[in-house]
Amino acid sequence: MGSHVHRLRTAAGISLADLAAAGGISRTTLHGIEQGHGNPTLSTLWALATALRVPLGELLEMPNSTTDVVRADDDRPRIDGDAVSARLLHRIRLNGSLDVYDINVAQTTQYSPAHLPGVQECLVLTHGSITTGPTDAAVTLAEHDSIRFDANHRHQYQGHGQHNRAVLIMLYPDT
Repeated sequence: MGSHVHRLRTAAGISLADLAAAGGISRTTLHGIEQGHGNPTLSTLWALATALRVPLGELLEMPNSTTDVVRADDDRPRIDGDAVSARLLHRIRLNGSLDVYDINVAQTTQYSPAHLPGVQECLVLTHGSITTGPTDAAVTLAEHDSIRFDANHRHQYQGHGQHNRAVLIMLYPDT
């Protein structure tokens, strides 16, 4: 996270002192965050994101690939507030629209043809176990695992067990 804060601050041409002041924190604290030390609160990260004029997820962003699987027990960036604790699953850049679906996946295999270039699917498994992803690189997910992949390749869905439920987000770029 700290390297992202430093990269964004440098790219914006903002000094350490100016960003610290805008975020309402000390220069020492900001320097520690940029060096990967400390555990900033959610409110601190929101203040820094606002001062940098970027979405909060930009501070937590992980390197992107065409398929990104997150297991329920993976050590991902976490932030804590007074009432909300959050773990970044996926950061998806998009100029376009998205559809959010509540899906059930049966014990049979469904193959979906490739979607248009730029379409991505992001799925968070809420119950059961499924195998999904690009047909040549499908993975099996357990409850609370997550996957994001480019859907411009043939992909599949197959449930294991009788009750498999997930939230599916379909992301469509502007055309």
